[in-house]
Amino acid sequence: MNDVQTAALKSLAIRPGLPLRGETEVPGDKSISHRAVMFGALARGVTRVHRFLPGQDCLSTIDCFRKLGVRIEQPNPSEVVVYGQGPGGLKEPSEVLDVGNSGTTIRLMTGILSGLPFFSIVTGDTSIRRRPMGRVTRPLLEMGASIWGRENATKAPLAINGASMALEAIHYNSPVASAQVKSAVLLAGLFAEGCTSVREPLVSRDHTERMLAAFGAKIGRSEDRLTASVEGFPELRAQEVEVPGDISSAAFLLVAASIVPGSELVLYNIGVNPTRDGIIEVLRAMGGDVQVENAREVAGELVADLIVRSASLKGTTIGGAIIPRLIDELPIIAVAALFAEGTTEIRDAAEMRVKETDRIAVMIRELRKLGADIEERPDGMIIRGGAALRGAATESHGDHRVAMALAVAGLLAEGETVINDAGSIDVSFPGFAELLERLRRRA
Repeated sequence: MNDVQTAALKSLAIRPGLPLRGETEVPGDKSISHRAVMFGALARGVTRVHRFLPGQDCLSTIDCFRKLGVRIEQPNPSEVVVYGQGPGGLKEPSEVLDVGNSGTTIRLMTGILSGLPFFSIVTGDTSIRRRPMGRVTRPLLEMGASIWGRENATKAPLAINGASMALEAIHYNSPVASAQVKSAVLLAGLFAEGCTSVREPLVSRDHTERMLAAFGAKIGRSEDRLTASVEGFPELRAQEVEVPGDISSAAFLLVAASIVPGSELVLYNIGVNPTRDGIIEVLRAMGGDVQVENAREVAGELVADLIVRSASLKGTTIGGAIIPRLIDELPIIAVAALFAEGTTEIRDAAEMRVKETDRIAVMIRELRKLGADIEERPDGMIIRGGAALRGAATESHGDHRVAMALAVAGLLAEGETVINDAGSIDVSFPGFAELLERLRRRA
């Protein structure tokens, strides 16, 4: 029997066994794939996106912009062609825009729709309808947008009556470090007279600023990189976009190879944007063996090849300014901590509670089923390494990163670990189970 099996009902069964060895790429970066479609739709000309992530979230973005009248072709799953006609090429949709499970889509698109002269309704699945939208709608309302929704426009569905005249440029002091909040305001700023800026308490990922600049927008950044700004009404021009491998997806393989004895992997063409590379820093702080080679710049993004070998990890403390650089990787970092010597503390990470699930509560609940010694904190968790894990039936709760983190934990748990509702993995890493099996069989 294979050590990794996927059942017809989309449960994933993992058994301990061989180390991971070999060379591979990972799917294209989800954040960049979303933005390439959106900015291509706002630009004039034909934008071609290579190594696009054909996961469910990014496909939701394509579907929404097609409903807004944008011609988008997909010659193959990882190639997308967007025929942009500028903002005037977007038209009032005749049906509700459904983002599925994609928080990036609904938050960034709300910023765009606030500046367009037509009416639209945006919603998503049960998870999306629970997630906080007030952090986005509040600054947009300050800019003069007309937005209605559940709980005083803080929950989807949202109804947006776009501006028939220019929005008002603002300087917004964001209470949270969130690339989605920052991006929504900057994208609305494309339709405002003057300069719109956002200041954050900590530096968040900067894909929006980098890509908007590549498309021709005038982007400003403060010396401390906490403030980003955009000038209104730029003429965006179509681009060729080469999407790097998603470091958030690579993180699962980096941790798996770090904790399974005898493992060695080479991961090619991984995005190592300095606002996203916190996983490498943390693994090294824990004693991990991760090398960055062949670093170069591709279409404004830093890309490199990563070599990771198994190592004896030790506990560490993770908090403060690094948290926005690895917020999506914290579930798999918690798994790494299970196999580290000593105690690991994750703090300042309350943002984990407003992702696809409450990732603090969910990870603790599911890892305890495997025998983990783990303690919940309001803004994180305390993980005591060294407990012997045993296989059990677990639940992904519809969260792709929870599902993959549990799968990696199962690589070193005695017996069989089953992750139910593993189909959620397709949101960001289609083919994850098959790749895991291939890398183990090549050992």
